[in-house]
Amino acid sequence: MGTLSKRELAALVDEATVDTYDEYEQMTALFAAVEENLAVPFSTVVLGVEVTVRGVDLSRDGRIVARCTREGFRQTIGLLDLPLPDPAPDGAEWVEAYRHYWAQ
Repeated sequence: MGTLSKRELAALVDEATVDTYDEYEQMTALFAAVEENLAVPFSTVVLGVEVTVRGVDLSRDGRIVARCTREGFRQTIGLLDLPLPDPAPDGAEWVEAYRHYWAQ
């Protein structure tokens, strides 16, 4: 994944949220875009430990979280905090668009 400009990230956010009316609908739309486009599973390193990202979920508090596993253990990690591997998986631009949305 090449680095996208703020303008390109804003365009992705606009594409996902075009028909939304409030923050809840925007988050749901961004979640759908990430879920549909992010190629899983993929491996990444979290706090020095390799984990496998199996998918994404929308948490009860409205955050997008990654479902991670390692040796039979499962944990969710906020997508804002999840380091992406290099090279990033297909669809990672939607993770960056989500991060851009929250940075605004």
